[in-house]
Amino acid sequence: MYRDVMVVLFATTAGFTASAIVANLYRIVVRTKPDSLGARVAYIAVMVAAGPSVLFENAARSWRTKDSSAMAFWLAAAVAGYWSFALGLFVLELGLSI
Repeated sequence: MYRDVMVVLFATTAGFTASAIVANLYRIVVRTKPDSLGARVAYIAVMVAAGPSVLFENAARSWRTKDSSAMAFWLAAAVAGYWSFALGLFVLELGLSI
């Protein structure tokens, strides 16, 4: 059972780390908001991978400024955690196949 818990924790942290790397690389490369249809499609494709990090960052910022409740923050954190886990499983599978 401990092995399974460790795999879940490792996959979640791997997914969140990959998400943060993709989000920060996108912020470095693209300085403006997407204007054209192609830019919006690329933004959506990037947000599939960068979503957990962006979601958690926005939820934490809203909670610190008291714009949202604690329940909303923890719900966003749970969604970001589950999304990170799914992304982490993909990252681990990709890493094992290489």
